[in-house]
Amino acid sequence: MGLTKTEMFSDLQNDISLIAKVIGHPARVAILQHLFRINTCVCRDLVNEIGLAQPTISQHLKELKNMGLIKGNIEGTSVCYCIDLENWTKMKEVMFQFLNQDVSKEKNCC
Repeated sequence: MGLTKTEMFSDLQNDISLIAKVIGHPARVAILQHLFRINTCVCRDLVNEIGLAQPTISQHLKELKNMGLIKGNIEGTSVCYCIDLENWTKMKEVMFQFLNQDVSKEKNCC
């Protein structure tokens, strides 16, 4: 298997790439949107809301949690998930800087 050569790129470039990868799946976008609407929920609620199997939802939750965009607290036999506001704010700042770039209108484009 070949190397990804992420060390060739800046930390910022790698961060942007990881963020894009994590939010690049529509199920993860749906999970985040649902969490913003209701603040907290457990996996079974997401299964009912989104319509995917529990193991699939769990895998998406794991990816979002590994990226730090959500956090989970154990409540009895369930895990209650919510947006990690501190990390969400950091992610927005990184992506805003990247997405807010513009091509100079003075330069001739190809």
